[in-house]
Amino acid sequence: MKPIAALFTWHFCGLFGFFLIALFWFWQDLRGLRSALTLPRLKSFPPAADADCPRISLLFAARDEEVKLPAALATLAQIDYPNLEIIGVDDRSSDSTGRILDEFARTHPRFRAVHIAELPPGWLGKTHALQTAYENSSGEWLLFTDADVRFVPDAVRRAMRLAKERELDHLTLMGDVEMRGFWETVLVTFFGMAFYLGNNPQGMSNKRSSAYAGVGAFQLLKRATYEASGTHRRLAMEVIDDMKLGKIVKQAGFWTAAALAEDAVTVRWHAGAGNLIRGVTKNFFAAMSYSLPMVAVAVSGLLMVCVVPFFAVWFLHGAVQWICLAAIILALCFHAGVDAVMRVSFLYALTMPLGAVLLCYMLLRSTVITLRDGGVTWRDTFYRLEDLRRGVV
Repeated sequence: MKPIAALFTWHFCGLFGFFLIALFWFWQDLRGLRSALTLPRLKSFPPAADADCPRISLLFAARDEEVKLPAALATLAQIDYPNLEIIGVDDRSSDSTGRILDEFARTHPRFRAVHIAELPPGWLGKTHALQTAYENSSGEWLLFTDADVRFVPDAVRRAMRLAKERELDHLTLMGDVEMRGFWETVLVTFFGMAFYLGNNPQGMSNKRSSAYAGVGAFQLLKRATYEASGTHRRLAMEVIDDMKLGKIVKQAGFWTAAALAEDAVTVRWHAGAGNLIRGVTKNFFAAMSYSLPMVAVAVSGLLMVCVVPFFAVWFLHGAVQWICLAAIILALCFHAGVDAVMRVSFLYALTMPLGAVLLCYMLLRSTVITLRDGGVTWRDTFYRLEDLRRGVV
């Protein structure tokens, strides 16, 4: 009787476990469908007329960006917005970034270059540079971006129209991530899927929801909103400052929202899978608030819902196998939906287990290296873990 009872117990646990996984993906599919129906698309909003274009200060920090910077500056020069100032901050670059910014400023009157020679204590390089950009700006609205982001000419006008129509204080845009090759696409699409799983973009505009988000490529907000939220001084030691800017704006009680920019805003995150893995070393443990329990939960959860069903289905039978198969189909539907948003083939949904394993490796790698080194090295500057933990917002 004992073997029969044990078999029944395992069968029931498997049935219940895969039912929960299927239920999880069913709920995520519903949430994803709601996002597809409710998240505004930038192209749906006509460009704002000149009379509806308040002064905007477009701000970015650049450190050792000589490779990507010229292409980004070329698109900034073509932005069709009547009352725009652009401030680029050279954050202690050791390459020709400073010279590129100065040359651009000489030929483009609405652009200004600011140079930082030293980093004061208690700051990350990027957050200090963005704070410096703000302190040198004059716009009624601020647009924070990155030094490698490319814009279409009417992106800012359309974003302003969206912000005005929705009466927003803060708008972040999710644009295209340029991907090349199989491995890079596997990683970036799964990261995009994990972003949607861990956040609630459509819930940002609900003040009763705690949902927030901020994408470094495009964050447009009123100057008064930024100042009332605490500016980057509140984010001085926050590695994921873009997300946390969205958080402090939401916590301050302002209207915030996300929208899909598609190809109106484009960035090449990191070139190649190897650079991508190395490039997020500073970010992933920070995204877990430097908490080992959170890392354990994240890794276990990703493996359970994104990997286990794909292997277990071959060894199951009867109702358990069918429920496991249903969980797989629902999971693939969610990934395919994210692929559609990111404008890549839906066939990349089939790489979900591979993407999950790689992302778990990246998270564990970030955790181990940060703990081993006692901090993170970001653009040749070392920041102590104890300071980073104190700076978490």
